[in-house]
Amino acid sequence: MADPHQSLAPRDAGDVGDALARTAPPPTRTTAYGSDPAQVYDVRLPAGTPGTPGTAGTPGDVTVVVVHGGFWRERFDRSHAGCQAQAFADAGYPVAVLEYRRTGMPGGGWPGTAEDVAAGVAAVLGDPGLPDRAVLVGHSAGGHLVVWAASQPWGDRLAGVVSLAGVLDLHAAHEQHLGDGAVAAFMGGTPEQLPEAYAAADPCALTPRAPVSIVHGLDDDVVPVGVSRSYTARAEAHRAAPRAVREVAGCEHFGLIDPEHPAFAEVLAAVAELAS
Repeated sequence: MADPHQSLAPRDAGDVGDALARTAPPPTRTTAYGSDPAQVYDVRLPAGTPGTPGTAGTPGDVTVVVVHGGFWRERFDRSHAGCQAQAFADAGYPVAVLEYRRTGMPGGGWPGTAEDVAAGVAAVLGDPGLPDRAVLVGHSAGGHLVVWAASQPWGDRLAGVVSLAGVLDLHAAHEQHLGDGAVAAFMGGTPEQLPEAYAAADPCALTPRAPVSIVHGLDDDVVPVGVSRSYTARAEAHRAAPRAVREVAGCEHFGLIDPEHPAFAEVLAAVAELAS
């Protein structure tokens, strides 16, 4: 059996951006929230802290929960989010990086992937070594998952969520064939074949119970900014407008998870606003 505490590097990382090819220091610990090897989260703590929750009103009082992207597919795991997560820890936040079962894995896809995120977030919120307030940060498919999470009955337990180039409109992403058909692969069929499943999974059909902030690069050709704009327009029509929308010039898909990219300052600002 595979080691549940081992994170495998994504294959062909160089094909999808330098940010994914960089390595980070090992996490402080890895904790299981389920029996599957993918049901774990990595904890990273700010330097010089004993590993206990911080003082109210400081970054250490909020856990940043990172939900990685990769179009929900098995080939991309949490290892590519290591540098992003370490940057949050360096900024003073305790961090938990969720792993989850993905398309192509037993139990992965809809609804198993979302169920893992729900279980993982619950475990992080109940972790005695972490603050019980959390801001979820999701990139690409992870953006879909964190905004979905904000829309669940337990979403009001969250301080907020930040979508980074998120796949926030599943219908639009399917119509544009993003990720070579990643939406249909994740959902197990098309919107026409599975209307009830899409209604439960698509953030555009849901009302968030926690504040949502959006950051998207204007040069993104993996998940075009129009996908976030579509979600925002529908949310505003339902009087659930995002807390903030940042469209970042000169930023492609992976700049938002690259601490060395100027756009990462916008990500830190979005987290700080929700954490305050």
